[in-house]
Amino acid sequence: MKTVNKIKNALLLTTITTLVGCTTVADMAGYDTATLNTDAAKSYSQVVSKANGQGAVDNTATAIRVKNVFNRMKPYAVRANTTGVPFDWQVTVIRSPELNAWAMPGGKMAFYTGIVEKLKLTDAEIAAIMGHEMTHALSEHSKKDAGQKILTGLALQLGGAAIQEKTGLNAEAMSLISDYGLDKPFSRSQESQADAGGLRLMAQAGYNPEAAIAVWQKMEAANGRSNAIVTLMSTHPNSGQRIAKIQALLPEVMPVYQAAAKAPAKATTGVTTNATTTRTIKRK
Repeated sequence: MKTVNKIKNALLLTTITTLVGCTTVADMAGYDTATLNTDAAKSYSQVVSKANGQGAVDNTATAIRVKNVFNRMKPYAVRANTTGVPFDWQVTVIRSPELNAWAMPGGKMAFYTGIVEKLKLTDAEIAAIMGHEMTHALSEHSKKDAGQKILTGLALQLGGAAIQEKTGLNAEAMSLISDYGLDKPFSRSQESQADAGGLRLMAQAGYNPEAAIAVWQKMEAANGRSNAIVTLMSTHPNSGQRIAKIQALLPEVMPVYQAAAKAPAKATTGVTTNATTTRTIKRK
């Protein structure tokens, strides 16, 4: 019990030290939004080029469906950008059995055919994943992660001795704090934020947010696991926690969806409001 209390005290001290000003620190260290977006665009180009060379860029009906959802949601993602730097939104559909989708800084996205085809996703379910990944980019989670890592490193270097002296924790315990006391909870927070933002984006585009629940039910069935150990150690909330949070947010986003479903189609943006519903998500 004493060891647990020591870890809790150290977590509190270290968290206070490290979770302040992650974005500002990233900017100062050269990880500003424009730089990250430019670097991500170069990396994305390499990924797409490699996929093209392997014949893995998908152009089947699956890709058409994903791109239609992307184009319908893109105007709302553009409006939601508060970074001060315009994003050049792009999506590439890659033929792979992996259950995966991701977004790089600046709106560079990839969807793997496996997640669509194996889970038999509807368009609204594709939109739930699309909105989730768009929100990761819009919230600059990669940038915050960079600042977090810088601050965590500084805290452990500059404050490690003081914390060890105050709590009696050894270097091994301090390493455990870095692994599970700082990075993991922060990542779970990011995932929850991405879920919430994704619900709003899909609702604005006229996709029923309730479809997000079905996505995680399908993911749960595919993964076949949900227990306390996974919840504790994973950087993502387990499906049960995720679904509960999504359900709690539905009263807020359902009116947005219902308003979008009643509105006329917007031909100029490619946004339609037909409401018919026809990390495991990973991030890079």
